[in-house]
This record gives sequence, C-alpha cells and structure tokens, in this order.
Amino acid sequence: MIRHSSLRLGEQVFDCIDLPGSVGEATLHALPFSLRVLLENLLRHYDDDTVTQRDIDALLAAAKGETPPGDIAFRPARVLMQDFTGVPGMVDLAAMRDAFAARGGDARKVNPVIPVDVIVDHSLIVDHAGTPDAMARNVANEYRRNAERYSFLRWAQDAFGNFRVAPPGGGILHQVNLEHVAQVVWTRQEGGRTLAYPDTLVGTDIHTTMVNALGVLGWGVGGIEGEAAMLGQPLVFRLPQVVGVRLTGTLPPGATATDLVLTLTQRLRALGVVEKFVEFTGPALDGALTLADRATIANMAPEYGSTCGFFPVDRVTLDYLRDTGRAADQVALVESYCRAQGLWREPGAPEPRFATLVEFDLSEVKPSVAGPRRPQDRVPLANIPESLGNFTKRDAGHGWQDGFGDGAVVIAAITSCTNTSNPALMVGAGLLAQKAVARGMAVPPWVKTSLTPGSRVVARYLEASGLQRSLDALGFHLTGFGCGTCGGNSGALAEDVSVRIKEHDLVACAVLSGNRNFEGRIHPLARAGYLMSPPLVVAHALAGRVTRDLTTEPIGQDREGRDVFLRDLWPSAGEIEAVLRDAISPELYRQEYAPLFQADDAWRGLPAGGDTRFAWMPGSTYIRRPPYFDALPQGEPPPPSLSGARMLLLLGDSITTDHISPVSAIPQQSPAGSFLAEQQVSPGEFNAYGARRANHEVMMRGTFANIRLRNEMVPGQEGGFTRHMPSGEAMTIFDAATRYKAEGVPLVVVAGREYGTGSSRDWAAKGPALLGVRAVVAESFERIHRSNLVSMGVLPLEFTGGTTRLTLGLDGSELFEIEELEHQAQPGAILRATLRRTDGRAEILPLLCRLDSRYDARVWRAGGILPFMLRNLSAQEQAA
Repeated sequence: MIRHSSLRLGEQVFDCIDLPGSVGEATLHALPFSLRVLLENLLRHYDDDTVTQRDIDALLAAAKGETPPGDIAFRPARVLMQDFTGVPGMVDLAAMRDAFAARGGDARKVNPVIPVDVIVDHSLIVDHAGTPDAMARNVANEYRRNAERYSFLRWAQDAFGNFRVAPPGGGILHQVNLEHVAQVVWTRQEGGRTLAYPDTLVGTDIHTTMVNALGVLGWGVGGIEGEAAMLGQPLVFRLPQVVGVRLTGTLPPGATATDLVLTLTQRLRALGVVEKFVEFTGPALDGALTLADRATIANMAPEYGSTCGFFPVDRVTLDYLRDTGRAADQVALVESYCRAQGLWREPGAPEPRFATLVEFDLSEVKPSVAGPRRPQDRVPLANIPESLGNFTKRDAGHGWQDGFGDGAVVIAAITSCTNTSNPALMVGAGLLAQKAVARGMAVPPWVKTSLTPGSRVVARYLEASGLQRSLDALGFHLTGFGCGTCGGNSGALAEDVSVRIKEHDLVACAVLSGNRNFEGRIHPLARAGYLMSPPLVVAHALAGRVTRDLTTEPIGQDREGRDVFLRDLWPSAGEIEAVLRDAISPELYRQEYAPLFQADDAWRGLPAGGDTRFAWMPGSTYIRRPPYFDALPQGEPPPPSLSGARMLLLLGDSITTDHISPVSAIPQQSPAGSFLAEQQVSPGEFNAYGARRANHEVMMRGTFANIRLRNEMVPGQEGGFTRHMPSGEAMTIFDAATRYKAEGVPLVVVAGREYGTGSSRDWAAKGPALLGVRAVVAESFERIHRSNLVSMGVLPLEFTGGTTRLTLGLDGSELFEIEELEHQAQPGAILRATLRRTDGRAEILPLLCRLDSRYDARVWRAGGILPFMLRNLSAQEQAA
C-alpha cells in the first residue's frame, strides 16, 4: 500500500512518498540504499501500466536476498547534457518538431517535460598551452570554430521550456553538477503543493555517475535515451543486482584517491559488475574518505563497468553541501528528508543485504597508474617501464636520441573532473611543482603541458595559494575550463616533435589525470597513455619519460646537478591540509557559480532566432536536419529483415565507442575530411568529430574511422577499412557501406567481448544505423551501447554456447540470414540464424536476442526511439 507523508521545515511543508510506511522499516532497511531510491521512484509513478505492483514486488525481493527479476520503468527528475551530446540531442528534437508539424501537430508540444541542463564543456581544444595567454587564445578559437553550434543552442534556450544552457567556461558538467547543480533532494510545485523526492538524473555522458558520491542516483545514457527521458518516456531496464563494496582501513601515506580508484577499477572489472549497481559501505566511509575522494571513485564507475557507484547520504554529504556553498535551508531539507525516508546512512548501523559483498582494505592501496591503453590496466608506479615494454614489444632503448624515444612523454595534462574535483589532489600537484621550481627543475621542451580544470573554483584557490605561479613556471598554465585532453581535444603537438615520432615510428606517451586512455583517443601520435593523479602528472612531465622507475630512480637533476627523487618533492598530508584550510571557503563556490547560467558578452553576441521551429541552413557543415524522420510511414513500419546480410566488419575484443565513432580531430585523409574539403572547409577548420555531431554527413563518414581500429577482414591494416563482398575489393568502410546500400544489402557487424565499452556515445549507434547496419553480433555488450543500438533500431545479438567468431573461423565472406525476424526477436529469445559460407555450406547459429524488455522490443520494431516517440506524440494529439 502506497502511503504519503508530510515534512515540515519552519513554515514550509513538503509532500512526499512515505517509504518506511509503504513497505515497512525492516524491509526498507534490508534494501541497498540505491534500490531504496528506485523504490521511491516506482511508488511515486505507480499507474498500474508502466509501473505495476509486480514491479514493486520484484524490487522488494532484493530485501530477501533474491535476484530481482523483470524490468522497471525509471523516470529521472532531470537530464544533464554536455554540448557534444546536447547539440545533436536538441537537433533531433528540432527535427521532430518539423516532423510533428508535418503531421498536423503543434510543434511546441515537442518540448522537455523535466528540467534539462546543458553544460558547454566538450568543445575546448588545447591548441595553445604553456603560455600565459593560452586560455584566452583557446577560448577565442572555440567560439570561432563553434559559432554555428553555439548559435543553435542560443535558439534552443529561447525555443524550449525546461531547458538551460551554461555557456563555455563554466566548467566540466560532472564537476559542476557535483559542486553546484545537484540538490540531493529535489522539489517542484504541483497542484498547490510542494513535492519533495530524491534528486535523480540521467546524463548523456557516461561519467554522470560522479554525482553518486552525493547520494544522487544517476548514470550515463545515450543521447537518444536522454531525449526520450526529456519527453517523459520511461527508461526501462532490467532490475540490477547490487554489489556491495565494504571499504575498511585508511589510505597509507603517499597513496591518493586516484590510486584507490585505479585499484578498485582493476578489482571490480575482474569481478564483473557490468549492468549491476555498485554501492559502497563500511567503516571507511566514516572519516577515511572525503566526499571529493568519493567523487573520484564514483566518477569511474564506467571504467569498472557498473551502472553506478553509489554512496549513501550521511554526515559527510551534509558537510560537503555546506562547504560548497549550498543554502542552509536546502541542507536542512536533505537531512530531514533522508532521515525520515530511510535514505540516511548512520555509522555503525546494520548493512543492507547485497547480492554480492566485496571487501576492500584501503591500507593495501599502492601508488599506481593505469595504462598503456585501458583504464582497468592498473600498473604499480614502479612497473610503468615494464608495462611499456610489454606494449611496444621492442627494446627499451628504441629510437632514443637527444633524450627522446619510445616512452617519451609528449602530453602531460592535469585535466578531467575525475581528479580536478578533488582539492587535495590539485593542491598536491601545486605543492610538488612548487618544490621542483625551488630546486631549479624544468620540464623538457618536447612535453606539452596543460592545466584544464573542471571548475573555476580550482583556478581561484590555486591562485590564492600562490601555487599557480609554480605550475606556470613548469608550463602548466591554465588552458581553459572543460574536458580538453581527457576528451581527446589535446590539440597539435609541436611540429618537430610530430616529425620525430613519425620518422622513427616512436611509441610516444600521454600522461593525464583523466579517466580514459583508449588507443587513439588522447592524440593520434600518443600511442600509449597513462592515467595517474595530478601530482604524478607533474612528476612525469619533469622526467619527460615513462621509462624510469620513479620509486627508485631520480626524476631529474636540480640546478646544482644533484639527483632529485619523487620522495623529495612529494607533499605531506599536513602541507596539503594547511593550503586547503587557508584557500577554500563556501563563499568561493557561491561567487564562482553565481553566473553559471548567465550569458557573458561572447555568448550574447551570437546570433539566435526566436521561432518555434529552427531555420535550417542547407550549406551548414555543423548543423543539418537529421534523416531519422524522412520517409517515415504514417502507420506501422515494415517488418525488419536480415536476409542475405553481409558483414561490414569483423572485430575483436574491447571495441570501444571511440573505435566506432571517434571524437578527436578529423584527419585530412579520411572520408569525413574529403567531404569537408568538398564543402570548401580548409583543413585547419575541420575541428573534431565530436564538434560536428549535428551533421550526419560528417558522422556517417567518421563511423569506424578510428586510426587504431583493427578490422579482421583486412588483416595487418589499421583504420577505417574493410573488404566489399563478394568482390573482395578493399576500400573505406564508408565507401563499402554506400555500395552495399545501392545493392540493397543489409549489414551486420561481428565482434568479440565487451563491444561498445567506453563513452555513452549515441553516434556509435547512430552512425552504424545510417550506414545500413541492422544487427551487431558480439560475445558481450557494454550496457549503454547495447541500449543505444536498440534505440537506433539495430538488433544486438550474442553468441551462445561458447561459440565465437574464432571458433566459427569467420573471415567476413559469409552471409547471415534470419528468417521471420520480427517473430523471432523477443526478449531473451534464442534466434536461429543461418550462416552461409562461400563453398555453399550452411549451418544454424543460435544467437541470444539482447532485447532485454518488452519496451526494448517495441522500440526496436518501431525502427528506434525517435520514430517511436513521434508516433506516441501523434497518437496523443489525435486522442486529445
């Protein structure tokens, strides 16, 4: 029975779901806190249609230690987007307005029904670094390159309700969300009442999980799922198992929150937590970790594979809200609401019941990095040289001349919300720099150094403490506020460095305080990448190489020629705490965030139309009306077919969304580069793939165009190439797809394990769909990408019974056929595919259908979420 209650704070009365009264305190307290938040969501949206008593009972089964069966419909309180996903997302809605109007509907009804925030943070490119004017020049370039995209967002601000935009320079969305936007308890007015409920969200960026540190349940989804949530569609997914991680002990001296999260990532990846919730518990939550430490851990939930990395609300949460300048009445509401609703974690209270419980002792954490190509590849600090040798498979001295060769650090970036949200780490980097400068040390000339924090607050406290002067002396000048290097926008290397790398085929390295280091992501010429804490980034910049064991070998020499070791420069906890105490205050956060959603002169100077429908510009190379609604039938779409399908690609394990849809700079010698050249765009203005996501012509040509992609149909060759069948001709993937389309041939992609790992990149599903890919057959899928494929009408299928592309001996010449696909494709069904080989042999291949819910099946049969939503709106209009 669903009960309601009231909460009074002073003169204010809040109406809310009474969680303990609805299910009983004993049952509620046996549930993990993350499931309690989901339970409240189900009870509040109970309608006996999308949410039924069966759904509630299924979730409550977790309190009895049962594995929750079935699916649930989740409706978040809000949506958070960045510009790389926000611009194409709102372009899709603008196109839907056109399509809805063409069907006789009121275009204004295509509008977000819940709050949507776009934080412009992904377009900053580190063109300039190592100089005092670097930030000003980078920001000027950003506005010049992206004027069309930003003007579109200006239009969207006026055209859509429930929609805000934070212009460039406000920070990185996850850090901004953590430090300012998130409320922990959300409120809204309805029917003369003030409703209070947990702050929940989905974000169109995979690291949305960072806000889990505040007890706010949220995770990353694809842009198309974000659009669905905006328009009031429920997000339907399997009820997750919850893996509890009991944290004990304290971090030893010299170990940081970065070392902790890299160790956790390795441990949890090995355990296997994909499509599960991870929730943290244990005595270490009572003082051993700051909330900023929790945020570093929660941020990298996608790296360890889970849907979220949740920390319950407790006293540490309240302290952080106060420290970051939240209003006193909001902090009081958070405490009162969470205590009343059983969402408050009390030290020493009995732990909830988890599906699995993992013990993790913080005292065992050692200084670590992750690399050279995946965030789960943790390496003890001492073992970096060995790991690089294993990666290059050649002599450690290869190419070394004048201090430069394999393992040379060409990019050293303090970047990413993962670590710049943690003041202790940033101050630690500044203190290490201060000690190095005092010893007369300098960074070698081949290292491109940069500081791109996720919040303006960071710049303020580094400046106030005097530490920025030392960082500047080593070349870590402020380059802007955004994702920068972590998102692949590293900018160009010095010409002489690029030439040396190419001439000697060197394995150059990037070191960064980010969360992603997939091949080709950080920079095309930095084949190896290592994730590490900000202080270690400074240390490796000083060393200029990763071929030294910094635990025993010197970083370099001081002005007297004496060896300087890492232990000589490493700041103590007391030194860090002294700076934090003097340089950071709640007022600092209030001042820096007050203008977040206000337009500055540069933003106000952009042109913006005021019409309900967007005025498309046919010649634009940034913004084009997408084709998703073209030739869409008024009634049911024709049944999908996989008859005579050809393989477009044959891929191995751990194919990331970066491999499928790269985000970095557009190469001149590529299908996308050729297209832009045909549009009279000069190579210097090509910009990055991520910046052109609202132009499907560019993005189709960029699909599978990563320079490090290895397609087994063209062995020995890297990049976006394949072989057309049955002709056997080698060509670009885009050219092959275009030829298949002209021939009327549907396409499939075949891959190994963990297909679609990485960022929640909707274009990794949109691009293949537009190329004609109708199904992806893999050994396993990453959670978000599987959902994105369904949302674009692409069928995800998994090999069964130990069968793989290798056991089948596939070479890409085979034909795939599935008869009566529309009848066979049911949630959890085993489909019977026919594999036809060139010698005439045919064999039946059982494949697991990864439509995971009835809702998935409806969306897929409709051709994807966009036509599905349009038909729903049309039906509502007709009914009204």
